[in-house]
Amino acid sequence: MPDKQNYYYKIYDDKEELNYLRCTLPHDKVEELLTEYEKTHQKYFNPEFISYIQEKGYEAEIIKVSDISY
Repeated sequence: MPDKQNYYYKIYDDKEELNYLRCTLPHDKVEELLTEYEKTHQKYFNPEFISYIQEKGYEAEIIKVSDISY
């Protein structure tokens, strides 16, 4: 069984909040879902969009990214 491909995206919402998204969807599919999501939502918030992706049966989550120095 092949490993799932993970994609990572930097996303901003209407609150101009930055989050990082990890999911199994390529960019074109995320864009397609975003267009579909925007048809039924006045405002765009990252946690709600992630839930929308999950409701469609896809794996997606917001991840925290921290700086590290050494």
